[in-house]
Amino acid sequence: MRHLHDLHDLPASHDLPGLAARLRALPPSCGPVRLVAVDGHAGSGKSTFAARLAEAAGGAAAGPGARPGPAAGPGPAGAAQGPGPGPAHGTGSGPGPAPAPAPVLHLDDLASHEELFDWTGRLCEEVISPLSAGRSARYHPYDWNLRRFLEPRTLPAAPLVLVEGVGAGRRALRPRLAALLWMERGAEESWARGRRRDGPAQAAFWDGWTPAESRHFAADPSRPYADLLVCESGAGYTWRGALTGTIG
Repeated sequence: MRHLHDLHDLPASHDLPGLAARLRALPPSCGPVRLVAVDGHAGSGKSTFAARLAEAAGGAAAGPGARPGPAAGPGPAGAAQGPGPGPAHGTGSGPGPAPAPAPVLHLDDLASHEELFDWTGRLCEEVISPLSAGRSARYHPYDWNLRRFLEPRTLPAAPLVLVEGVGAGRRALRPRLAALLWMERGAEESWARGRRRDGPAQAAFWDGWTPAESRHFAADPSRPYADLLVCESGAGYTWRGALTGTIG
């Protein structure tokens, strides 16, 4: 495990396609899959970063000179969000279709009003177990408006799969991770951003969420185990750290 002061001693980088290529080059961590977690406080920008990294990973899969497509923003607060499409396959000669982004699993799809953080068993059964066997996962996304789980959705066992959400780097999941990325924004600032994003209608939800998140990270912190600390920088990102393929 790297120590946080070691991460800050390393030079910052901002090459998102280069980061995606490095992640794809890591040893598989969950069967044939390189499972990469994007963790951080609610409102810290995880969904947006994961979407941009997923797009960059599609370009990285195409090799040098590829240009990733436009980044996808996060879905509406509380809405069930699906993973990206599966990996693209070559068709022989010619450029062929553009490579697909890396699939993204949003942990908001596995949590619920009754189980904000108690979703480890569901994640392991519906996602980790099939991916580790090289099979596509089928999980039931939660609809935060209807307050119920929906019909199953498929997550392919692609070479690189991103899992983003609060607690993505939790203790139970780290042995299956190829890398853990932490969005480096403080809790209070992140929560304020989230409240502005979701508006007054979600104020009561945030009032319950913030103490629950604090309790989770006090008992099961992710940041000390991060391979990279990611910061927003203008219209892009910078990060510090090193990808070793092992997480303490």
